[in-house]
Formats: sequence, structure tokens, C-alpha cells
Amino acid sequence: MVWKDRTIKAIAEMIAVHPNDPTPHFVYRSSSYLTRFFEDADTDYVHDGTAARGDWTAASLRKILEEPHADDLTPPDTFCRIIARLMRQADAKDEPEERPAALKTLNVALSREGFEAFYAEDRQCYIRHVGTQRISGISTNPHRPLSAVETARRVQLTGYLDKCSEDDLIGEVLVPLLKHAGFHRITIAGHKDKSNEFGKDIWMRYQLPTQHYIYFGIQAKKGKLDASGVTKSGNANMAEIHNQALMMLGHEIFDPETNRKVLVDHALIVAGGEITKAAQQWLAAKLDASKRSQIIFMDREDILSLYVVRNVPLPAGALPKAPSELDDNIPF
Repeated sequence: MVWKDRTIKAIAEMIAVHPNDPTPHFVYRSSSYLTRFFEDADTDYVHDGTAARGDWTAASLRKILEEPHADDLTPPDTFCRIIARLMRQADAKDEPEERPAALKTLNVALSREGFEAFYAEDRQCYIRHVGTQRISGISTNPHRPLSAVETARRVQLTGYLDKCSEDDLIGEVLVPLLKHAGFHRITIAGHKDKSNEFGKDIWMRYQLPTQHYIYFGIQAKKGKLDASGVTKSGNANMAEIHNQALMMLGHEIFDPETNRKVLVDHALIVAGGEITKAAQQWLAAKLDASKRSQIIFMDREDILSLYVVRNVPLPAGALPKAPSELDDNIPF
């Protein structure tokens, strides 16, 4: 990750405050305390006194930003720990423990790179990308405990999935989630006019660390996917998905950026409701071993968990109504 030299030097000055020109609201650290600072952030950087503290800190930050990271929207974990340590509320100086002045100073530097810092409910400082609101430094494990705010967002999205159409599920829920997860060239295959391309509602690609691409096709259904003999209204039967999955895996797609036709590597079956175990087992039994390994299932619980832990902005229809939008039937 390449950041402007000006940005790196500004953050370095916040960490290694000059004794004769102290940066307001940040703690001065001598050589030994500077080493301890980096130890607290779980790094092995040691200041031996041979270089000026500010220059050494800037050089260390450059090395840290070169560490492996998911993409240009996500700084390395080590850098996130450095920022969290720098903005520890116990180090507040001449201001409240929420450190508004220090946070403002830090964000002036981070904004040059399209990021901003903020305090979460746990009083820790995190970084998020301004454009996508993707948060770095917070676990994206969907099985971790959720905060009160995250739980509230999950409830809002659940209500939206109950009432949204299949087109809304694709365009307003899945596409933003997939973009946030790092997929490229996300293309809706024409669901509204029923001109789907061989069983796919969406196709997309993902770039591996080796710079190779793997391609995905998505078949999305609004309701529950089951394998029962009689399917209730609003649900879909896995027999229908079976035919669409075979079409999806057997037909090429044209990638205009690489100017070539490619086969879908994986078929992602997505449901806005539940995908029953019986439905998954039925489809697995119908496919041969090679195609079976290419199928991935994703149901409502997966959508809710991934949406919340990745901090994807909710669809407009899932947000609380403004007072002007509420019914006028309010008793006085």
C-alpha cells in the first residue's frame, strides 16, 4: 500500500512528538517509550537511537504499509494496531477521553488517502474507507458476538428482506455486499426482463494474490429454497435450481476487460430465506463430483451476518423513516 509521504510523516509526528515542537494532544515518547509503543502494537520494531525518532518512525510506517493486505481499501492489520495504540483514550492530553481534537488531527492526514478514524462502542479506534465504509481492524468473522448497534442493523435488514422483491435482493442487497467483499466486474444479467444468461442472475470475478481471476455465477431467489414435493407460494424448489446450476456451469461468459470467454468456476446459490439441508443434499446428489465441488450456498443468515460484520451500508428501504415520511395518524 503506497501512501503519500506527507501523510506518513504527519502520522509519524503524532507518534514521535518532537520535544521542542510538541504536537498538541499527543504524548511525547522518548526512544525507549517509542520502542514500547511499537511493542504494544505487537510489532518487533526497536528504536536504537541511531536515527532521529521522527525519521525512524516514518520509515517504520512505510515498511508496515508494505505488509500483506487484502486490497487497497484495507490497510495492513499492523497499521490498524498502530493507529489503535496511538489513539488509546487513556492517553488523552488536555481534552476529553474521546479525544476529539486528536481524532480531528489524525483524520486530516488519513483523509488524503481516503480513510477516516473513529471510535467504536468498545472505545477502540478503528479505520474505515470513506468511499465504501469498509472498516479495518474489526474482525469480519460472521460468528463473532455483535454489538448493540450491529444487532439493530441486523434487525433492520431482516425487515427489508421480508418485504423486498427478488430484483431488490439482487440490486440493493447482494451487489453492494459483493462489492464490499472485493469482487470485480459484478454484472447483473438482466433479471427484470427475464433475459438471464444461462441460469445466472449475476456473474463476477475475484482476483487472487497471484493476479489470476476466478469467476462466479449467482442464482438468487427471494424466498426459501426447499426440496419438498409441494412448494409453498413464495418459496422455490431445488429442482428448478438444479437446471439453472447446470446451465450456469456449462456455458461460457464473455469478460470484456480480458476480451475472452471463460467458464464459471463456482456457482453461488443465494436465497433471501432459508436453504434447507434437504435441498442442499438433494442438489449435491444430483450433481457429479466435479460440479458438486463448484456449488456454494448462501442463505439469509449468511447475508445478515456478512452485511453486519463488514459494515455494508443498509439499503435505503431498510433505514428508519424520517419524521416527515411517517403517517400523519398520530394522536395528540
